Amino acid sequence: MKLYTRSGDAGKTSVVGGRVDKDDIRVEAYGTIDEVNAFVSEAISRMDPSRDKDMIRDLTHIQHELFDAGGDLAQAGKKRDYKVTAEMVARLEEWIDRYHQEAPEIRRFILPGGTSLSSALHVCRVLTRRAERRVVTLSQDQETNEEVRRYLNRLSDFFFAIARAANARKGHQDVEYERSGDVFK
Repeated sequence: MKLYTRSGDAGKTSVVGGRVDKDDIRVEAYGTIDEVNAFVSEAISRMDPSRDKDMIRDLTHIQHELFDAGGDLAQAGKKRDYKVTAEMVARLEEWIDRYHQEAPEIRRFILPGGTSLSSALHVCRVLTRRAERRVVTLSQDQETNEEVRRYLNRLSDFFFAIARAANARKGHQDVEYERSGDVFK
């Protein structure tokens, strides 16, 4: 089997239900999710396997779910069986709460960064926000699995929580945005 097909040379790609332009909003949406997934692997590569087993496990689980989300979004036309569910969103909320407890209380906006691991997780967060925006644009015009949008919204919160936990595990304090008032109460 060859890795190339030449079928996309004219600027079209296949989705479930037909072919679309490679810059179609549907392709943009699931392509941005693919970017998130690739950067999650970058974050995992920065983890200490003995200290961060739980993070590696959770992020690997998320990588599989990101494939599910991309697959759900690749379905054009007739509604199919979707893989991303409300239960996945609820589980993310549990994980957010768990990682949030590891970091010091937060009152103000913080600058993204800290350790190289936390920085990578913040990149995952902002890429997820971009993916969410692409899905919102797609859903305004075409049918989508609404749980994907909810999942991405919660996933960006997850990345914020786990990035702060990564800093806390290394004893690195978050840097507050200097001109921020108290926004988290």
